[in-house]
Amino acid sequence: GISVTGGAQGIGLAYCKGLAAEGAKVVVADIDKAGSEAAVGELGEAGTDALAVVGDVSNPEDTEEMARATMERFGRIDGLINNAAMFQRPAMSRVPFDEIPVDEWDRLMAINLRGIFLCCRAVVPEMKRQQSGKIVNISSGTVFAGTPNLLHYVTSKAGVIGLTRGLARELGEYNITVNAIAPGLTMSMDETDDSQSEYNQQRIQARSLKRPEAPEDLVGTAVFLCSSDSDFMSGQTMVVDGGLQMH
Repeated sequence: GISVTGGAQGIGLAYCKGLAAEGAKVVVADIDKAGSEAAVGELGEAGTDALAVVGDVSNPEDTEEMARATMERFGRIDGLINNAAMFQRPAMSRVPFDEIPVDEWDRLMAINLRGIFLCCRAVVPEMKRQQSGKIVNISSGTVFAGTPNLLHYVTSKAGVIGLTRGLARELGEYNITVNAIAPGLTMSMDETDDSQSEYNQQRIQARSLKRPEAPEDLVGTAVFLCSSDSDFMSGQTMVVDGGLQMH
C-alpha cells in the first residue's frame, strides 16, 4: 500500500487517483474524516482497493495508527507521499515576517515539517524490514523564489528539502529512496476561478508554459518517484512548475 497524507482533496486526491490508475493500493490519510471516506468511496467505485485513515500528521499517535492500519489491511508499506500541509488562507497569514503570530508559526511547522518527520518515523521500520520503500515529500517552488510575506511557509518547505536529503543518506542502505517534489502555484479543483487574479496571472506569465498549474500536472512525477522507474534516484528535489524556477 501507498499512503498519501492530505489525500482527501485537491492535489492529494489527484495523487491518490494517479497511483490507483497505475494499480496501487492507496491509503487516504487525512484529518477530514468525511472527505477521506468520500475519496475512498470514489476510488472504490473505480475498482481500487483503498483505505481511509483519519488523523493529524503532527500527532505521533495518529501517524503510528496510519502505519498500523496500512499493515493490517495490505501487509506492506510500499510508499508514502507526505502531502499534508498548512497553506490556504485563512489558516495561514500572508504578512511581513514580524507580523506572523508565533502560535501560527509553531502550528505551521508542526504540520509542514514535524508531520513529515513523524510520518516517516512511523513507516520506515516496516520499509527497513522489507528492504524497500519509496518516500516522496512535497516541498514548494517558493523555496527557490524566496517568496516574501510567507516566511513560515517558505522556511518549512525549505526544511522539507533538508529532511529529504538527510533521510536519503540514512536510508539508502535499506533500499529506501527519499525524494521531494517542489510544485509551483497550483490551482486545486475548487480554486480554478482564482487563476484570473492579478497575482496568479503574473505567476503564469513568468512561466515557460504559460497556463495555470493543475493538480494533475504533478501526478506523473509523484507516480514516477513511487515506482521502480526511480529506483536509482534519492535525495533529489524535482521542480514541477511549468518552467518558472530552473535549477
